[in-house]
Amino acid sequence: MNKKYILYARKSTDVEDKQVLSIEAQLVELRAYARNERLEIVNEFIEKKSAKTPGRPVFAEMLKRIERGEANGIIAWHPDRLARNSIDGGQIVYLLDQTRLANLKFPTFWFENTSQGKFMLSIAFGQSKYYVDNLSENTKRGLRQKVRRGECPGRAPLGYINDVRTKTVIVDKTNAPLVVEAFERYSRGDQRLQDIADFLFTKGVKTKGNIPLKKDQITKLLTNPFYYGHFRYAGEVFEGKHTPIISKKLFDDVQIVIERRKHRRTTKHNDPKPLCGFLRCGSCDMMVTGENQTKRQKNGNVHRYVYYHCTKKRKNSPRCPEPHVREELLDEQLSAMLKEYAMPKAWADKLRELMDTDQANECARSQSQTTELQTIIAQLAAKLQRLLDSYLDQDIDRETYTNKKAEIMSQKKGFEDKLSKLTLGQNLWLEPMEKWIETAVSICKIANGADLLAKKSLCLEIFGSNLILKTKKARLRAPEAQFSPQKNRWVLLRKTIISQTKTDASRPSLQICPNLVRVKRL
Repeated sequence: MNKKYILYARKSTDVEDKQVLSIEAQLVELRAYARNERLEIVNEFIEKKSAKTPGRPVFAEMLKRIERGEANGIIAWHPDRLARNSIDGGQIVYLLDQTRLANLKFPTFWFENTSQGKFMLSIAFGQSKYYVDNLSENTKRGLRQKVRRGECPGRAPLGYINDVRTKTVIVDKTNAPLVVEAFERYSRGDQRLQDIADFLFTKGVKTKGNIPLKKDQITKLLTNPFYYGHFRYAGEVFEGKHTPIISKKLFDDVQIVIERRKHRRTTKHNDPKPLCGFLRCGSCDMMVTGENQTKRQKNGNVHRYVYYHCTKKRKNSPRCPEPHVREELLDEQLSAMLKEYAMPKAWADKLRELMDTDQANECARSQSQTTELQTIIAQLAAKLQRLLDSYLDQDIDRETYTNKKAEIMSQKKGFEDKLSKLTLGQNLWLEPMEKWIETAVSICKIANGADLLAKKSLCLEIFGSNLILKTKKARLRAPEAQFSPQKNRWVLLRKTIISQTKTDASRPSLQICPNLVRVKRL
C-alpha cells in the first residue's frame, strides 16, 4: 500500500512575537526530512495552540482525514508536537492499533509500527504530559514566591507599567495623576461611574474600540487595593513593594461612596404559614395558602390577621367561589377534630397492660417455636451426616446420595429461614405501638395549646391528605366509613370513643382495647 503522509507543525501560542521561528523552522526541517526519506506529503497542517488540553481543531481535522483514508501517515518534529495530554496521545495509539494510521515519522525520535514502537511512543507521550504538568507546578511555585516578595504577578493596572528591564511595576507618570484625580472626584460623592469614565475618556483613557470605559471597569479600578500599596492574588490581599499613588484614607472614602450607592436587591420575604401544605380547596382541589392582612382603624389601632384561602391557580376554569377563613377559626375547627381522637389515660394504661401480656405470651410462643425449629434443623443435619456415612461406606450409590442430599438440604434451608424470620420479627410491633399510644394520649394537650405546627403534624398523621376546606369549614374529603377500622387505628379509636360516650361517659369500657392491640402491626 502506498504511504501518504500529512505534515503537522505546531507551536504553543498564537501570539506572533512568541516562538516566532518555531513553525518556520519545523516546516523547513520536516520538508527536507521528507525529501531525504522519499516520503509523499499530501497535505500540511499548521496549528498555533497548546496541546496541554484536548480540543485542537486542526489536529482533529487531521485525524478525520486519516480516518477517511486520505492519508495513512504523519510527519512531525517530535511526539510532543502531536500530543501533550493523555486523550490526544490515546487517539494516535488507537489509530495505529486499528491500522488506520500506518506509520509516524519524526526526525528526532525513532518509531516503528510494532508493539515495541507503540510502547516507546506511549512513553514519549507520557514524558510530554509530565513536562507540561511539571512546568505548571514550577510556574505556580514561582508565582507564589513572587507574591511572597511583594510583587504582583500579571499585568500592571492603569496608572502603572511593567518595566521589562527590571521585571518590576513602576508608576506611569502619564496616567497615574488621572487615576488619582478619578479617585478624588468619586470620593466627593457628586459624580457617577459614567462621569468618571467620561473624564478619563477626555484624557485619552479608553477601550480598544475607542469608546469610554464601561461602568464595571471603573468599579474594578476604584476598588483595586493596588493603588494604595496592596494587591489581590488568589482571593487574598497581600502587601506589595510597588509605590502607592493614593492614600488608604482616600481609598476608604471611595469604598464608602460605592457601598452607599450600591443597588441592593430587595425581595419580599413571605414566611410560610403554619397551617399551609395539608388542606385543599373543597371546590377546585387546589392547595390552601395563607397570607397576612393588616387593618388600621381611624383611632390609630393596628390589627394584624392571618387568612387562609384557595390559591386559585387553576387555569381555564371558573373563579373559585370559596371564601377566606381566619386562622383562629380554622385553628378552632382543627382542634375540635383532633379531640375526637384523644385517648383517655385509663385506656392507655389498660392497653399497656394488654401489650405486656401479649408480649409475654408471644415470647413464650416464640421460644417454643424456636426450640422446635432448632430441633428439626439438628435432626436434618444428623440425617445429612448419616447419609454421607452411608455413601462413604458404599451402602448407597452416588445418584441416590446426591438426590437425597439435595432433598434434605432444601428442607433444612426452609426451616432455617423460618427460624431467622421468627427471631427478627419478634416484638417489632412494640415500639411503634407505644409511640402511637403516647401520641393518642397527648392529642388533648396539643389541641388545647397554641402550637399550630404540632397540630398540623398531628393532622397529617391522622388524616393524611384527606382534609379539605369548604364553606369556611375544615372537613374530611371522603366519609370516614370508607376507611376500614381494621386497617386504621385512628378510625377504630374514634369509633370506640363515640360508642363509649353514648354508653356511659363516666364508666369507660375497655373491651375495645384488645381490638386496638390487634391492629398494632399496621
